[in-house]
Amino acid sequence: MSAKLKVFTFNLRIDNEGDGINIFDNRAERIYACINTYKPDLIGFQEGNPYMRACLRENLRDYTIVGCGRDKRYRGESAALAFRNDVFELISMETFWLSAQPHKPGTCYGADQSPYPRVCTSAFLKHIDCEKPFWFYNTHLDHKGKQARLQGALQVLQYISDRPEKFILTGDFNARPDAPEIKVFTEQEMGIMDATATLGGTFHKFGALETPHKIDYIFTNGNCDENESFIVPDEGVDGIYISDHYPVCALIEME
Repeated sequence: MSAKLKVFTFNLRIDNEGDGINIFDNRAERIYACINTYKPDLIGFQEGNPYMRACLRENLRDYTIVGCGRDKRYRGESAALAFRNDVFELISMETFWLSAQPHKPGTCYGADQSPYPRVCTSAFLKHIDCEKPFWFYNTHLDHKGKQARLQGALQVLQYISDRPEKFILTGDFNARPDAPEIKVFTEQEMGIMDATATLGGTFHKFGALETPHKIDYIFTNGNCDENESFIVPDEGVDGIYISDHYPVCALIEME
């Protein structure tokens, strides 16, 4: 048996008073409505802080949400992921830091990286209609350092290649499709495909960018028709948007 999974990558935009009317509390109901409308099976959330994660858990009762903050006290932004309670069993999960010390909280690569640590959260999941479990990863690469992004991408790929099971990877990679940190996934010989390859820009800065930047991706070695992937529209209501990124969806079949 197999199951076709609806997978979201969803940068929530951190709760920031500088965003004016687009602070998280003003956008929260639109976020919940978006998820309840599209009903994704899996969601990779970026930028959720402890308060935001608590709100998601309180208002999205159909999902289990896992992941911790990226600083040394497990606070701050996360790369949390969510999966539907009714169809998945959680076998194991892990958060590791994108650094030379992946199991030391709050660590970075240094060099050109911003001061902010970066993490990847993974969950080993079994769908009730599938014979084989698979890995679901979610990450958010550095917004400043090209070398840090490349190192982070290579580290995530190494984790994936060390595990024989199928996988899905969501994330805000802060890089365009022709960047080396994206080619790490798209130009290898491991059967990985970019499920978002046909899609346009995803970061719109609360509608301020005439041409949004494509920096959000979903990669997999499962069965996927990239032409079924789509960007969730977000026109803004009275100036309030779901996020400063469009949620992105792919349909991926797991056995």
